[in-house]
Amino acid sequence: MEVTEISAAKFQDMVRVAAHRINKNAEFVNSLNVFPVPDGDTGTNMNLTFQSGAKAVLESDSDSIGELAKGLGKGLLMGARGNSGVISSQLFRGFAKSVEPKKTLSAQDLADAFASGVETAYKAVMKPVEGTILTVAREGAKAGLKAATSSDDAVEVMNAVVKGARRALAKTPDLLPVLKEVGVVDSGGQGLVFIYEGFREGLAGEIDDEVYVPDEAAMNEMVNAVHHQGAQTQLNPDDIVYGYCTEMMVELGKGDNTKPFDYETFRHYLDDLGDSTLVVADDEVVKVHVHTEHPGTVFRYGSQFGELMKIKVDNMRLQHESIIEREEAQPAADQPLAELGVVTIAAGEGLGDLFKSLGVTVVLNGGQTMNPSTNDILEAINQAHAKNVVVLPNNGNILMAAEAAAKAADVEVGIVKTKTISQGLTALLSYNPDGDLDENVAEMSEAMTNVVSGSVTQAIRDTTIDGLDIHTDDWMGIIDGKIKISETDRQQATIDMIQAMLTDDSEIITLIVGEDGTHAEAEAIAEAVEALDDELEVEIHEGDQPVYPYLVSVE
Repeated sequence: MEVTEISAAKFQDMVRVAAHRINKNAEFVNSLNVFPVPDGDTGTNMNLTFQSGAKAVLESDSDSIGELAKGLGKGLLMGARGNSGVISSQLFRGFAKSVEPKKTLSAQDLADAFASGVETAYKAVMKPVEGTILTVAREGAKAGLKAATSSDDAVEVMNAVVKGARRALAKTPDLLPVLKEVGVVDSGGQGLVFIYEGFREGLAGEIDDEVYVPDEAAMNEMVNAVHHQGAQTQLNPDDIVYGYCTEMMVELGKGDNTKPFDYETFRHYLDDLGDSTLVVADDEVVKVHVHTEHPGTVFRYGSQFGELMKIKVDNMRLQHESIIEREEAQPAADQPLAELGVVTIAAGEGLGDLFKSLGVTVVLNGGQTMNPSTNDILEAINQAHAKNVVVLPNNGNILMAAEAAAKAADVEVGIVKTKTISQGLTALLSYNPDGDLDENVAEMSEAMTNVVSGSVTQAIRDTTIDGLDIHTDDWMGIIDGKIKISETDRQQATIDMIQAMLTDDSEIITLIVGEDGTHAEAEAIAEAVEALDDELEVEIHEGDQPVYPYLVSVE
């Protein structure tokens, strides 16, 4: 099929099929996470980001591609989650700028738009890294421009973009050694290829009955906005018997020493752990949803039958309390703005309380596996009800969304670039509620460099990283983003990690207990650490965070 002029309706087809493509393959993109930790969410982030943009396009009745592309870019930006989502939004923001005055597109216009998107995205990233989604986008655009010099068929140009992106994706392990070591391609780049493939199929008229139109209900279901919160507004948190919405996907038979899967046995075991149980399985994969008090038990049980492809935990009690707090604490519209407010991002009721005790105005529920969108962060900034707002992302994958929210805010926003909970807590020790925004950002940014961050979690697959052999179910100690410890015993892994974090100047160790950790084990860890040096002091706090039984900071 030849297309020399892309109409608005055709552009909507392209977006519709691309939304279907990334939605259908989100779990595969998640599985490309480099680290063997249960927090691979690139596919989820890119999917939710693109669905937000697609919704704006598909609900529009405009006959101008310029208008539709503007809606796509705006929707992507406000729905952007994680670095991959934010970079995707910048790619299509540049795309939209290029086609802004155009009602229809030629093949050359299409190629130019992709090139403009790459230029915008590279400018948006402070330190572009090759072997990532940026490389895939650049090489795809380059191939599209070359095709446009010899053909006025937009389908040919889109074919070239896809081929160029695929070639670049295949080469990402050669550009990023860690990808080659683990044996995967870049996850963000793979997500973008799926989007481009959808564009090509929609442009060429390859649309089947499976392709759906994202609507409000579908979007809400994807972000769990309707799934629990409708009932939560009528509940007392104390009435929630099973407080953690727990989800996982298991690739059956993948890994060593896995057990044979029997649906009835599997389902009955989970029924005993909670309620609202849903188990869907075929010969290769089992998907699970259950409300329970013991998410870690669910994940450990699932890992006996194969590799955990995806896990997700939402603290429904905390979600409910956050809803009530927002309703009760929302300042009146005519109430004067405070001079300074603080927004931080954290998952876990205990962590939320800890941050609030240090002066935080709004704690946005999120973190690993639950990256909030640009719009989520923007709403939290508004809830702070202040003329100046400090934002602590506490996660490297949330930083770009926080920066995008800061640009969209109507008040002055300063970002303290915290990448861990430990950095966030340490930064707040230098927060001065009577100081100005710039002074606080500078002081807090300086303070966070004085802490070493550690986290303990369980491996979900066998791999080797930086020469360290890691086996499924090993307990890993991650120090400032690098896996340094792998042990079969969780307590020993935590002790070994802390010991590796210590320097001659270390004085205080803060141990934050997650929902799968225990206070008794934390006490034993503290005793072992204090035995290393009489001058070391260990503080224990209840964080209730998912995924990581223990978070550690050393100062």
